[in-house]
Amino acid sequence: MDILSKINWKNYLLTFTVIGFVSIIFLTGNNSLFWSATALGLLMIICWIFELIPIYIPALFPLIFAVPLKLITPIELASSYGNSNVFLFFGGFVLALALEKWLLHEQIARSIIHFLGSSAERILLGFTASTFLLSMWISNTATALMMLPMALAVVHALPKTEQKKKFPILLLLSIAYSSSIGGMATLVGSPPNTQMAALLDKNFGLTITFWDWFKVGFPISLCIAISMYLLFLILLGKERKEKYHFDIPKKTWTQEQFKVLLVFGVVILCWIFRGFLVEITGYKFGDESVALIGAITLFLIPSKNKSKPLLEWNDTEKLPWGILLLFGGGLALATIFEKNGIVDEINLLMQNYASYSLWAILLIVVFIGIFVTEIMSNLALVTLMVPIVGSFAVTLGLAPQLLCIPLTLAASCAFMLPVGTPPNAIVFSSGVIKIHQMVKIGFVLNIISILIITFLYYIIGIL
Repeated sequence: MDILSKINWKNYLLTFTVIGFVSIIFLTGNNSLFWSATALGLLMIICWIFELIPIYIPALFPLIFAVPLKLITPIELASSYGNSNVFLFFGGFVLALALEKWLLHEQIARSIIHFLGSSAERILLGFTASTFLLSMWISNTATALMMLPMALAVVHALPKTEQKKKFPILLLLSIAYSSSIGGMATLVGSPPNTQMAALLDKNFGLTITFWDWFKVGFPISLCIAISMYLLFLILLGKERKEKYHFDIPKKTWTQEQFKVLLVFGVVILCWIFRGFLVEITGYKFGDESVALIGAITLFLIPSKNKSKPLLEWNDTEKLPWGILLLFGGGLALATIFEKNGIVDEINLLMQNYASYSLWAILLIVVFIGIFVTEIMSNLALVTLMVPIVGSFAVTLGLAPQLLCIPLTLAASCAFMLPVGTPPNAIVFSSGVIKIHQMVKIGFVLNIISILIITFLYYIIGIL
């Protein structure tokens, strides 16, 4: 009965939303670009927030409505869906696919756990570190899906009496939270990061390189991860010294794993030192070029079976193609809002905060980002807010990235609710964690994240 009610509720809301969209278009006679853009924006936003239909479908609406309604030109529309950052993330997805195919993620996690030991605090550290490192390069959803079975194997290996203690709960939460926190560290670690870079490039002509993000995102995400681990140690109490013995056999590294690791390492080095390489070679290329070359290389290098390369095109069936559509649709919507006066109107409303100190404004932006992302997709949040916050920063005489980067970092800090982010939902589905436990621990970590992002970004990014 509850399921039927939920379906009916969503269907009713979708019906009213579509009727509202059509009504605004006809009532204005499509003579007001502002109201047409507002109608299309509300249609997409409501579908995203309440997930009335699969979230990738609304990203296609600009392709259907934007040009006929004269909200955007065909060239601008094409440049949104073909943005360089879309290809950057595509290349990152392919690299992550190779890690998964050749079980490199399991090899790394197994090595860390063997190295760190078998006490509760060391196991927790091993899983936190493994998940954090993997999520820097792989989507938080994929990382959580990879790590959860290993964590559950540890939980199920415990005596029944031990399974009811705090350790199993905190171990699984470390997977959920570290999956999101690790993604904050790199430009390709989480879709909102790349989306923000694309929006700043498209709306403000600013280029955010891999290194630009890394030098800010990595220290902030590392501090949040360390703070989470220390918080969990405090919550563990006397349990943290308990020792467990698990049979996790070591596996020999394969030739394929070494080859994938080599390609991955070269790509990372090229991302970090791209500016230096451009200077000495005289050849100008972007982060997306590095990602694509790395991805193509994986289709060329032979595996142990000489007749097959490390990756085949059939492997790309597992790629999250919908995310790439979300990027394009989000960029198109941002352009529509920018061209048709919506960003300007919202910016006028935000002038009430113009007299606040930069520290206070930064705190407000981070606070809004963290608590709104608990109920809204982080990608949708960044898509909607970055153009607005960026324009507000410009009116204050600031560079747009000074407010947009902390907002984007905050968007990855949904720790309270299972619906906040896929890793939370994945771990919650295990049945080990109760929602009130996630809310209480997540709320504390939210507050810690607000303070860390605000304070560290003020020091690293502004001073």
